[in-house]
Amino acid sequence: MPAPGETIPVPILLVEDNPDHAALMLYAFAEGKFAVAVHVVEDGEEAIRFLRRQGSHANAPAVEMILLDLHLPRMSGQEVLAEIKQDPLLRRIPVIVLTGSDDEDLVMAVHDLHANCFVPKPGNQEEFAQAVLRIEKFWCGSARRPRGH
Repeated sequence: MPAPGETIPVPILLVEDNPDHAALMLYAFAEGKFAVAVHVVEDGEEAIRFLRRQGSHANAPAVEMILLDLHLPRMSGQEVLAEIKQDPLLRRIPVIVLTGSDDEDLVMAVHDLHANCFVPKPGNQEEFAQAVLRIEKFWCGSARRPRGH
């Protein structure tokens, strides 16, 4: 239970295999207005283990939002999304797909898998950071997220 006036950070899982993109997102969140606790995993299989608190992630927190890249090693982002949305314990967690593609068929495919939104990764660092801040502003400031799982 937080002390009066204390803010509990929003637990976020970032699934991103590109260390430069992950670092840029972490930097943008650090510059944002909201308290967040971002946990980074680099592949789809690790993301599922984190969410299910398996293996080395046995003490992982319940996350309230997932930022998911689609182009991942070992298990694609679409496979991760499908598994999350089929799991009754995980499916309510908002999943924001962030990927380098803006292909309309891909947008439709991830929405068919019940992604909460699709955000194309901008080409330059400043626009990329601004996109992350807009995601933070909406999902941490305006939207009501389900807590715990």
